[in-house]
Amino acid sequence: MIRARASVSAPVRLRTVVCLVILALGAVVAGTGTSQAAGYRYWSFWESDGAKWTYATQGPATARPADGAVNGFRFAVSADSADADRPRETPDFTAVCGSTPARDGHKRIAVVIDSGTDADAPDGEKPPAPRAECARVGEDATSAEALAAVAKPLRYNSEALLCAVSGYPASGCGERVAGGGATPETSRTPETSGTPSSASAPAAGGSRDGASDGEGGGPSAGLFTGAAAVAVLAAAGLWQARRRRG
Repeated sequence: MIRARASVSAPVRLRTVVCLVILALGAVVAGTGTSQAAGYRYWSFWESDGAKWTYATQGPATARPADGAVNGFRFAVSADSADADRPRETPDFTAVCGSTPARDGHKRIAVVIDSGTDADAPDGEKPPAPRAECARVGEDATSAEALAAVAKPLRYNSEALLCAVSGYPASGCGERVAGGGATPETSRTPETSGTPSSASAPAAGGSRDGASDGEGGGPSAGLFTGAAAVAVLAAAGLWQARRRRG
């Protein structure tokens, strides 16, 4: 005996397809959010013209600022240089070093140290308040030497990544942070100018110039996904309307 197959109406099939498409797009959005949440906890290195911060294009051990320069160091959780948080204060040189007299054979560097927020801090630690110090160092001194002159003790890892400034944080170095918690077993040197190594450089296009915190490099995947979902639903509605008129 041959059994008759139950037919499925076109509208039912269409609704099923649309539902599957929406579920798939939702999974893509969820996956995108998860990947964007990952970052690394580290010190980044910045330079200022007195009005805005720019992500440094080389590490502090190779940068040799001139007298009157303003250097900044910020501790935060960031994915890379394009995502890095700037120091929250932007003092000019005179505000920091105006009371420090010049001396022959030396230069003065304003050093801004921002240890970040409680949200950026490792478990059990509280970030010190931001501060600015005037480092008077030799004419040939690097930014790393200027930092050491005003913010000891410093701590570096075996890859020469700057791990701690004035002893903060007490442990950890460039650890991966995902979903609001650190993942100690996955630690590496993030793409940042926070390392004093001459090989350090920000990620491609990583010179970040006065952009607001949290600003991305373009439309998010979630935006494109949402637009695609709207397009699918609109096409489905148009198809059903034409079918009814037919």
